[in-house]
Amino acid sequence: MDEKQIKLLIVDDEVKFLNSIAQRLEMRGFDVTKASNGQEAVAAAQSGKFDLALLDLKMPGMDGTEVLAVLKKEHKYLEVIILTGHGSMDSAVECTKLGAFSYLPKPYELEKLLDTLRQAYEARLNKKFQSDQARMDKIARLATGSSALSILREMRKLDDEEK
Repeated sequence: MDEKQIKLLIVDDEVKFLNSIAQRLEMRGFDVTKASNGQEAVAAAQSGKFDLALLDLKMPGMDGTEVLAVLKKEHKYLEVIILTGHGSMDSAVECTKLGAFSYLPKPYELEKLLDTLRQAYEARLNKKFQSDQARMDKIARLATGSSALSILREMRKLDDEEK
């Protein structure tokens, strides 16, 4: 497996659609993991690290907004794109408030989806870079005038915050 691949979690209860979109994105170089319901998606996200998630809104059991809320709470750099055939202005607003990067209708245009995935990945990298930069600045401030032991304690706190 290529380490440069973007790790993408795709969640949709329509298995034919799920397999089709997964295949199309795999052919374009994405490392795709599929989940056919919300519980599978949350479990997959707990056991693997993903850069992006493509999430259906209407699913039995745990719906897309619930999955979105859990993913954004537990994975602060994960960017989530909602792809739904049941969109409404209210659900778009709700998903945006919960942290969705974008909200796209089904049927989707592949080029628009690929462009949105690229933008979401860039946003993820920017967030991660800014966080890493802030951590490095904090460590640099600690390093001047602190004892080795207090630097280690503060670095541990920073590391714990990252988890």
